[in-house]
Amino acid sequence: MTDTDLSHIADMPALRAAIDDLDRKLARMLAERTRLIARAAEIKAGIGLPARIDARVEEVAANARANAAEAGCDPDLAEALWRLMMEHFIAQEARALGEDDDR
Repeated sequence: MTDTDLSHIADMPALRAAIDDLDRKLARMLAERTRLIARAAEIKAGIGLPARIDARVEEVAANARANAAEAGCDPDLAEALWRLMMEHFIAQEARALGEDDDR
């Protein structure tokens, strides 16, 4: 939902339903990202790249901040969430690549 006018949501049940709907969409998007990361691990295995590429981590964190600011979201929150998410996905890639990622 890109509309910032939420006055059409008249009560708490409707608001909660809208939040639950958004949460379902976010879960589907996370599942899609999980599949993309699985594919990234396959590609990295084929070309000899490690799971963790620090420059890419910082690029994604910067993108998260910029995208959040553009969307009217707190960049600090976005960066914190993306860093948590990236650590999870790096560990997923490391397992797929047979790495021991202790960082």
